[in-house]
Amino acid sequence: MADQKKKKLTLTQQEYQELAKRHEPARPLARNFLRAFLVGGVICLIGQGIQEMFIHFFDFTEKTAGNPTVAVLIFCSALLTGLGWYDRIAQWAGAGTSVPVTGFANSITSAALEHRSEGFVLGVGGNMFKLAGSVIVFGVASAFVIGLIKTLIKMGG
Repeated sequence: MADQKKKKLTLTQQEYQELAKRHEPARPLARNFLRAFLVGGVICLIGQGIQEMFIHFFDFTEKTAGNPTVAVLIFCSALLTGLGWYDRIAQWAGAGTSVPVTGFANSITSAALEHRSEGFVLGVGGNMFKLAGSVIVFGVASAFVIGLIKTLIKMGG
C-alpha cells in the first residue's frame, strides 16, 4: 500500500521523502518501552492501592471494591486532564497512560474541554463521546455476545 502511494508522487516528492527519512532521528524504543511500562504499572499500582483501601477501611469485598475503585480512577484521570497534568504525563510516558480506564476518561474529558466554549449541551455533551463513542459501542456489543455465549453454555451444560 505504501508503494502505491509512492507511485503517485512525483520524482521530487519521492526524493524529498527519502532525504527526510535518512535525516529522521532514531526513536529510542527501549526508553519508550520502559517509560510506558513504568507509568502503566504505577497507574495499576495506584488502582490496586485504592481497591485495598476500599477493602480494608470501608469493608468492601474484593468483588464489590472494583466499581468504586474504577470510579475513583476515572475521577482522578478527569481531574488531572482538566488541570493539564495528564497530558504532561502522557508526553513523557507515551502509551503507558493508555491504561484502559484512565485513558478512556482522559479522551472523554479532553473532548469535553475542547468544546466547552460551544456550551454545555451542544459543546460538551455533543462532543465528549465522539472519540469514545466507538469504544462504548464495541464494549456493549462485546458484552452482549459474551453474555449470549455464557447463557448458551449454561443452557447446554
